[in-house]
Amino acid sequence: MAQGQRWTAPRKREVVLRIFRGEPLDLLSRELGVELYRLEKWRDAALAGMEEALKARGGDPLQAELDHAMQRLGKLSMENELLWARVRRPGPLAKRRPKK
Repeated sequence: MAQGQRWTAPRKREVVLRIFRGEPLDLLSRELGVELYRLEKWRDAALAGMEEALKARGGDPLQAELDHAMQRLGKLSMENELLWARVRRPGPLAKRRPKK
């Protein structure tokens, strides 16, 4: 790699995959011109990212419950506004049925 050139995420991923395959860190360090501590840092970050990805659920049950509650709250608020509009209207509250 040329002096001053940056390591992109895909290039780091390739290096980390080589570490996971069992290539010695000291040989990779010499070959790539990257310090040992930096390779270890990349490896540790990749392991932490994998762990978080594996912990992730398809959907958060608390969030689903909150979404349902918010929908219910919106529906009840609309019904409440309609009822108040009906009460404020002059005249009888309900239409009367015609007498037979």
